[in-house]
Amino acid sequence: MSSPAPVASGQALSGHNRISTQALTSLAKAAAAQALGVEAQDVRADWTDDDGLLALSLVAPISIPPLESVVLDPARVQGSGGSIWDRTVKAKAAILQTVSELSCSRLSRVDIRISGAKISTGGRVQ
Repeated sequence: MSSPAPVASGQALSGHNRISTQALTSLAKAAAAQALGVEAQDVRADWTDDDGLLALSLVAPISIPPLESVVLDPARVQGSGGSIWDRTVKAKAAILQTVSELSCSRLSRVDIRISGAKISTGGRVQ
């Protein structure tokens, strides 16, 4: 009985690795949920081929502070990360980076459609 040869750090191995569509989708949903301040179960993710790269399309709500608190303190908008538009633009970049880094997949773009708002009180989404 022989034992496998030791592998040096950084040495390439023969074969291939594949990440299933389901695993990529779960990763994308988790990254989007984190970036948008919502639950992963509230995010819908779809993949398409974009000239050999992956294009990610997301539909999700976004967390917002209670509107009563924004009326009383308009600075609360900036404290929550800015307007919904600004936060969505930032989320696209964060999601692209997170999914690319963790999966080693090459994404061409991330498209986000905000489907609603979830009221967030101090880090909790209602």
